[in-house]
Amino acid sequence: MSNPAEKPEVVQLPAGPQVAAPVNSRRVAAQRVREARDRLTSTSGTRPAFDAELLRQYAQTRISASYVVMLLVVATGVLFGLWMKPIVAAAWTVGILGVHLAIIRSCARFLAEPTSVAVTRKWRTRFVLLDLLYGLCWTAILIHPAGRDLSSNTLMMFLMLLVIAVSSMLAASLPIAALAATVPVTVGIALDLVLNGAFDNYVLALLALAAEGYFALLAHRLHSTTLATLEARAEKDALIGELEQAKAISDEARHRAESANVAKSRFLAQMSHELRTPLNAILGFSEVMKSEIFGAHAVPVYKEYSADIHNSGVHLLNLINEILDLSRIEAGRYELNEEAVALVHVVADCHHLLKLRASSRGITIHEVFEHGMPRIWGDERAIRQVVLNLLSNSIKFTPQGGEIWLKVGWTASGGQYLSVKDTGSGIAEDEIPVVLASFGQGSNSIKSAEQGAGLGLPIAKSLIDMHGGTFTLKSKLRIGTEVIVTLPPERVMSALAPMTEEAPPVQPEPAEPSMGADRKRVRRKSIMSAGTGL
Repeated sequence: MSNPAEKPEVVQLPAGPQVAAPVNSRRVAAQRVREARDRLTSTSGTRPAFDAELLRQYAQTRISASYVVMLLVVATGVLFGLWMKPIVAAAWTVGILGVHLAIIRSCARFLAEPTSVAVTRKWRTRFVLLDLLYGLCWTAILIHPAGRDLSSNTLMMFLMLLVIAVSSMLAASLPIAALAATVPVTVGIALDLVLNGAFDNYVLALLALAAEGYFALLAHRLHSTTLATLEARAEKDALIGELEQAKAISDEARHRAESANVAKSRFLAQMSHELRTPLNAILGFSEVMKSEIFGAHAVPVYKEYSADIHNSGVHLLNLINEILDLSRIEAGRYELNEEAVALVHVVADCHHLLKLRASSRGITIHEVFEHGMPRIWGDERAIRQVVLNLLSNSIKFTPQGGEIWLKVGWTASGGQYLSVKDTGSGIAEDEIPVVLASFGQGSNSIKSAEQGAGLGLPIAKSLIDMHGGTFTLKSKLRIGTEVIVTLPPERVMSALAPMTEEAPPVQPEPAEPSMGADRKRVRRKSIMSAGTGL
């Protein structure tokens, strides 16, 4: 008895995320569908708009060259009046001029009518028939002197080439019309030459056919060039339209963002006032209760609760201030109150403020300052806020018994730098952009008991950027973090060189003609040298 077959194991592959088709692919697909639809509805295999434009160019070319064609017809009629009866030549001239005037009038009427698919097809057929009649008229006059002698055949070939060239150039925008105007002439001349039976006539017939093929190819090339130009112009117009639409969308989005930003600023300004007013009362009364100004508490636990209330109010006030600072920086309304600032003094002062907090956690802070550094031109409050944010972060994320180094010195380019390095838990490399973003927090800060709003580093970086400096954060997990802030050399206040020009006089010089040059020189002495005997 056979054993039952084992049931095959079915493994279901994880379904990958559906990737939307790129915008460019959808645009190309839509363009191909539109081009295919246009070819199906067009009589020449191109877009209907291109057919109308090519027909319009044909009409404009025929109208602009009407006087040249009339001159050619009149000259040919006068010339052929020498080989045939003048009445016949005059009748032919009048007849072909009538056909030419009919073509010009039709072109003018076409240009005056509105463009549509039905109108384009109607006038296309009419122009082809008129050009065919125009070519038959030339055939009737050109085959008349053929076969008489070499001079008449040569003249006939010259006129045929001239007619074919002019017709091909004028009807290049409409190749079928060019063929309708030139093929009857070429075929009629070639047949007339072949029927005469001479070897020279055979050669001339071949030359006529070769000339027809050459000018037909030339007309086709001109038509292809014109069509390519129209396609390039259509693509440019489409691209300009897309750019204008994208600009309109971006302008609308920008207006919405500006409106939202204004609403946010108003909300923050209103809420800051509404929150700060009760916070002042909370901080004031909790301070009074914590300090037991009006007497000791009946229950000692109330003093601890008062301290907790006060600390929570201070934390909330700091958070509100940080949000307001960030909103002002993002809105471009944060103004720097610049003055001469000693960077070493600011860093040392911040160290003194946070020294007690670091000592309570057993953290040692080392100072490595270069002495004799000149002052910098900047906002002392902003620089102090940067140092406090960086140093408080280092103290917060450095374990007990850790170390922090504060360094202030010169950069290679002549600027000044500040470095805060700790032996804390560090930040993962992929989390560095997160912690530098607004309200961004790394995994270690989330696990920390002292969580913040994630605004310290973004505010510090923005303030340094406003000073034209650089903000660099380097960190490795379980090794430590280092933040380096540099200020450009343009903000370092070097000692000014002494003035070479003399200062202006205290009082204007009296106009005394007898005053000598030496006395005038004494009057022009510097103000700083007054009373020194110099």
